[in-house]
Amino acid sequence: MTLTRRTLQAAAAAALLGSLYSAPALAAEPPQVALVMKSLANEFFRTMEDGAKAHQKANATKYRLIANGIKDETDTAAQIKIVEQMIARKVDALVIAPADSKALAPVVKQAIDKGIVVVNIDNRFDAAALQEKGIQVPFVGPDNRAGARMVGEHLAKSLKPGDKVGIIEGVSTTVNAQQRTLGFQDAMKAAGATVVGVQSGQWEINKGNTVAAGMLREHPDLRALLAGNDNMALGAVAAVKAAGKAGKVMVVGYDNINAIKPMLNDGRVLATADQFAAKQAVFGIETALKALTDKTPQSGMPAEIKTDVVVVTKK
Repeated sequence: MTLTRRTLQAAAAAALLGSLYSAPALAAEPPQVALVMKSLANEFFRTMEDGAKAHQKANATKYRLIANGIKDETDTAAQIKIVEQMIARKVDALVIAPADSKALAPVVKQAIDKGIVVVNIDNRFDAAALQEKGIQVPFVGPDNRAGARMVGEHLAKSLKPGDKVGIIEGVSTTVNAQQRTLGFQDAMKAAGATVVGVQSGQWEINKGNTVAAGMLREHPDLRALLAGNDNMALGAVAAVKAAGKAGKVMVVGYDNINAIKPMLNDGRVLATADQFAAKQAVFGIETALKALTDKTPQSGMPAEIKTDVVVVTKK
């Protein structure tokens, strides 16, 4: 029996289809995780980014990372635009350190509505702002009030009741700035110190310097400056030196960035808090990846996952 050309073609086609159906399925693309930070001019966030990139490199088959940050701590509009771009790119998860605790809530709702898993790190979203949008976003990070209180308690060992101190706050619309100020105030109240003022240094060196210089002029008998982050503490140290009060006015900070470490060792800064910048984003990324793997809905994620914060002083 001879096979016609048409019969041979049909047999070849059937064999091809059979091989296609029996071939293994193509591997799924790993999820995309967008890390959106605040100012990359701040060493804290550069360290955070480095930690996230190292983690992704060690877990390259598990996820892809897109890391972004803004130039200025207060450029909320730029951060909103970055989140909108990540939504357009259809990322699977968004890990965000919001520049403003309220203003980012609407765009985060947009991300959640698109099925993107959202995790909050570093600066907690305002609870009322989230409630107004009808969303829940887990916060993965340290207790900022407790951390600042511990730093303040270390400072208090060198203060007497009635001593005057000033607080240099971060961006006042951010929850972590508010919490750190409350922690400093808790410690100063317990020590009987007098807080002569709370002014915003916007998380930045130059603005922290300006605020510190003003407080030193207004209160010649000031004994200490409590800065909500180490950037502002650097500015405060420069202001103390310029006022000719080095060794007379104590400075504390928060973050334990590399630039502050020599100042801890020579006494220009008395103490800071380490909230482990290199791990901050990693904790958030791992939380997001777990939610993706377990197919946990946004509303089913834990409200908070606490991470460590410790006081750092002279070695």
